[in-house]
Amino acid sequence: MELRFVAEIRDPVHGYIHITDVERDIIDAGIFQRLRRIRQLAGANLTYPSAQHTRFEHSLGAMHLVGLVGSSLASKTRITDDDIQELRLSALLHDVGHGPFSHLFEEALTEKRGITHEDMSKRIIMETEIKDVIEKNGFDSKEMSELALGLSSKRPKFMNEIIAGGLSVDIMDYLLRDSYFTGVEYGRVDVHRLIDSFEIMDEKLAIDQAALYAFEAFTIARYEMFKAVYFHRTVRAAQAMLIRSIILADDELELTDVNDLQKFLNLTDELTLAKLTDLKPKNKELDQAKRLAIGYRDRRLIKCVFEKIVHRKDRFIERILNQKGIRDKIAIEIAKEAGIDSDSIFFDVPTTPSVPYTSSRQSLSSITLVYKTIEGRRHEIIPIKELALVGAITGYMDIIRIYTQPEHRSKVEKAVETFFGREGYSTKVSM
Repeated sequence: MELRFVAEIRDPVHGYIHITDVERDIIDAGIFQRLRRIRQLAGANLTYPSAQHTRFEHSLGAMHLVGLVGSSLASKTRITDDDIQELRLSALLHDVGHGPFSHLFEEALTEKRGITHEDMSKRIIMETEIKDVIEKNGFDSKEMSELALGLSSKRPKFMNEIIAGGLSVDIMDYLLRDSYFTGVEYGRVDVHRLIDSFEIMDEKLAIDQAALYAFEAFTIARYEMFKAVYFHRTVRAAQAMLIRSIILADDELELTDVNDLQKFLNLTDELTLAKLTDLKPKNKELDQAKRLAIGYRDRRLIKCVFEKIVHRKDRFIERILNQKGIRDKIAIEIAKEAGIDSDSIFFDVPTTPSVPYTSSRQSLSSITLVYKTIEGRRHEIIPIKELALVGAITGYMDIIRIYTQPEHRSKVEKAVETFFGREGYSTKVSM
């Protein structure tokens, strides 16, 4: 099948994005249009006012970039127009399963139901009108649902990597887009140089060694964006409030009940926030959920009283990061020391690998570089830790923060200092 573009969409990040018939049918579907009402960076707009962009335009951007990847690879390897169309559809649908407030809601969904937005993406592609559009155009909906998550067992590994690996179009677009709309410069990297350098070796994605600097800039840009935007203390304060509100109100509102798929699909940012702020405070949990949601809406945010950049070799820190029960016990001890209710303590432990995951959800430990010589091409697998710049940030980006309401700030600061101590950590909590 030859790719034939039938329409174009103007995008502030990429310019004109051209779309095919099948892409237009999916974009016009109500389920996909729903993404217009789900912000890309939930809560970040309370710190970066222009961060109002949504999952809708991010999905279009990822689709556009994967089309550029397909065109670049077509001159270097056997990749057909059908393959490129599959990649474009997969990139377009990779975020279709996000709930309101994107990853923020996903934290509540995972805690309450043990599922992720990827599980929901698979269901939406397999159980809704999206399936009809895909199959009407001659594609396999099951295969599309797997490739959209970067988990296809029937396609070459490089196709999964392009969608969900360490060099994915998803990361490329969100760095450029989030940087543009927040006004933060760190994410503005030369993704076109990186795309043009892509090679295929043993069915795996590789890059021309001459573009190694572009890979390093890309990885460091992601790292800096996490520090400056995604893990910003005020952004996380807003998110911590809303996550707790959702969890406290869930039994009443059934927000994370995904048995009824249509009920899930009806949820958007504004509708969910309205449900939370309109709660009838019939008990302590619902009263707190309502107050937190109103505080989020009106930007009356909790304040950070403790922050620590984490080194995972610290055994106590490992426990805090990995065990919610330990964090709950610490919150109770701090609250007791401060003479307040433990509900006023918010423990936040955002974490992400400093170098992105591969499509198989493993830490990216190496990169394949292709060298072009007079004799032909050769390649070499280079461990990430041997790259001077990227190797310096490998591992995990972990931060521990404790927040409380403004009126408790002074008391909690003193209690936290007493608990953690200046030199070490309290042994009050059984490990």
